[in-house]
Amino acid sequence: MGDKKVAGLIPARYGSTRLPGKALELILGKPMIQRVYERSKQARVLDEVCVATDDDRIVRVVEGFGGRAIMTSPDHPSGTDRLAEAVQPMDVEVVVNIQGDQPFIDPVMIEEVVQPLLDGASVGMSTLMHPISSPDDLQDPGVVKVVVDRAGFALYFSRSLIPYPRDAEPHDVYEHVGLYAYRREFLLKIAELAPTPLEKVEALEQLRVLEHGYRIRVVATACRDNEFSGFSVDTSADIARAEAMLRERGLE
Repeated sequence: MGDKKVAGLIPARYGSTRLPGKALELILGKPMIQRVYERSKQARVLDEVCVATDDDRIVRVVEGFGGRAIMTSPDHPSGTDRLAEAVQPMDVEVVVNIQGDQPFIDPVMIEEVVQPLLDGASVGMSTLMHPISSPDDLQDPGVVKVVVDRAGFALYFSRSLIPYPRDAEPHDVYEHVGLYAYRREFLLKIAELAPTPLEKVEALEQLRVLEHGYRIRVVATACRDNEFSGFSVDTSADIARAEAMLRERGLE
């Protein structure tokens, strides 16, 4: 890995529209934020893992299980802004934005998203994708799609079906996996960029990067259990589903 220092940051605010305090919700007796933290720590590429939060309750829980937490402003409009504040005093070269509501993140996916930044100095930001297998997901605006160029850089992200199959040409449709890695200086740069028209239309923050003329490298993950590793908790029903998935896989 050389001398590049890589930090995994987990943005976790207390307020949530559908499930306030969801970072502290118990999943089979363990707070969700602890599950995210412990799985992240398994990624061999990370030199450190830290929770970036806006609430003392989350700090206490994280420190209670032996983790590290940083207090950030409660006024950030996005996780990217919270990350940018948290990384300011840190001596790191690469930062991974690990979603605080994905308790079963696969540590291999963290390694996959970091690798392009370790391999080439020209890559400022990277993310993941996987093929969509469910027909329902193709039409679901909650499932974000991505198309890439021949070199693996994002052409566009959309809630619509892209590419649209006008003719019966064999092809895969890819879902975007919301895991990001950035060079520290690039993260600080994009946090200062003004919101853009397509970003507002699609409600997809990553479009801001493309609209300002920057590139995002997209890696097809080798992880196959995407239903599990990519599962996000937004509601109390999702907590029940998360517990069921752990039991189904014998991971209680």
